[in-house]
Amino acid sequence: MVNAAPPAGRRAGVPTYSYPTGVDIPPVLLVRPRDDDVLERGHHIHTFPALWYAPEAALVYVAAAGVVLHPDEVVRTDDGVGLFFDPAAVGGDTLPPWSSWRAHPLLFPFLHGHSGGLLKLSLPADRRAAWDGAVESMEAELAARRDGYRQALLAHLTLLLIDIARLAGDVVGDLRRSGEPLLAEVFAVIERRHSETLSLREVADAVSMTPGHLTTVVRRRTGRTVQEWITERRMAEARTLLAETELPISDIARRVGLPDPGYFSRVFRRVHGASPRRWRGRHAQP
Repeated sequence: MVNAAPPAGRRAGVPTYSYPTGVDIPPVLLVRPRDDDVLERGHHIHTFPALWYAPEAALVYVAAAGVVLHPDEVVRTDDGVGLFFDPAAVGGDTLPPWSSWRAHPLLFPFLHGHSGGLLKLSLPADRRAAWDGAVESMEAELAARRDGYRQALLAHLTLLLIDIARLAGDVVGDLRRSGEPLLAEVFAVIERRHSETLSLREVADAVSMTPGHLTTVVRRRTGRTVQEWITERRMAEARTLLAETELPISDIARRVGLPDPGYFSRVFRRVHGASPRRWRGRHAQP
């Protein structure tokens, strides 16, 4: 059975999980409590969008990516099911800061910034049959894996994501009007300048805020600091360069804004639990 969320290291002591990779991995995975301990992991982080559907309670939880989740807040039901999916399958970025999600009508709800990383939505009675049917159909497609099963999975997932977008419309609208424009601006600065030396003060100056105020706002909205987001973007670029090029570690360090190779290696090891050289050995493309 596919490990639906393989470990991807720890961030500030919190376990982090990623979407599995491989040519045979489907774009959508369903997880039942009997198959996975997803709700028993305690506080954790994952780097992909996910939903938890509790039919008996008629609830859907939208789990944010990249922030600490608190699964103890989820209503437990025996018929619950997790829906994990690869954001690239619906046209979204696969690596933080997931800038395309903010303009994506089906992925934006996964950047909700709700406390505990989980946005709880009540499913209208007239939509439960559709959700139950979609889950049943996706499980059947995953079990049989006949020709076209990937397209069928994505078709069912898209309909559910449309429901989520509609149910979360008011919440998303409030976030757009309040905190999201600022976050979008912060992430745009990081995206443009992560290959340079970049500090919290420089980001704050770029968005016309004090470093202290910006730190408070970003941490409240995302659960992470500006510096953590800068590091995450640099590490995402480093992973790409390690996997897809043969550049020396020193060159990669310079390209991600950390010109000291020793310091770059220490940061990379802290984030990934392995040195850049060892990580490349495991993930380099043939």
